[in-house]
Amino acid sequence: MSQIQPIVPLTLEGASVLHQMFRIRWDEWRAVEPATRGEVLEEARAWLASAESAPGGSQSAAFAMLGHKGDLMLLHYRADFPGLLEAQLEVSRLRLAEYLEVVNSYVSVVELGLYESTRKIYEDLAARGLQPGTADWDQAEQEALERQRIAMAVRLQPEIPPARYLCFYPMDRKRGEEKNWYVETFADRKRMMHDHGLIGRKYGGVIKQVISGSMGFDDWEWGVDLFSDDPIAFKKIIYEMRFDEASALYALFGAFYIGLRVASTGLEALLSGDARAAIG
Repeated sequence: MSQIQPIVPLTLEGASVLHQMFRIRWDEWRAVEPATRGEVLEEARAWLASAESAPGGSQSAAFAMLGHKGDLMLLHYRADFPGLLEAQLEVSRLRLAEYLEVVNSYVSVVELGLYESTRKIYEDLAARGLQPGTADWDQAEQEALERQRIAMAVRLQPEIPPARYLCFYPMDRKRGEEKNWYVETFADRKRMMHDHGLIGRKYGGVIKQVISGSMGFDDWEWGVDLFSDDPIAFKKIIYEMRFDEASALYALFGAFYIGLRVASTGLEALLSGDARAAIG
């Protein structure tokens, strides 16, 4: 029996993800009389406090952004796209939204790529005498994925880590004339992703990583969120990964966004210009 060669790695999808980046209209905000500012802040604080404490896969968190790309980032995890729309509309209905200008956003879905498991699943199904494209094969494949889905439930419906810093960036795999990730063999892609993952695991105790897929949802193919209490760890892991084959030859990166976590209790300080008090 010839070995069946997978081409497309199987994936597991979890929580839906929305990043919202805003610029604060500072002049308008400072012109609001104090009593009204207090009411606006209390409404926003109550909303964020509830969203922060929601179960894994359904939370929101706020981050004060560094640089010119914005002032405030809201990160939302929800069960599905309707949940993301609800979160988006909830934010738009806050009185605080009158003083926020959207400068960017990103839509994706938590994704676990199964390069290692795909080959094993294919080999197991072939050993059972099943043929790709048949109903029996498809059913057995879905059963195998469901077992993986149950085992990885926590990773698919993650809590937003309580880390002090967030680094978010989108990325693609090259599809150019000279280098095209998608025409490489499955075996070569699997090998490169394995080597790439070894670097990430070195930073496992310092950085929490959440990968989300965005093909068909946004302008790039993946979104990457890195959470850490040490921002220098972002520089180190991304620099080291530049040297592995998967990144050096096949990766394209979008804009990077850096934020500092602002809890609901720090919103007032942030909007008062007290950075130290805002981030705790």
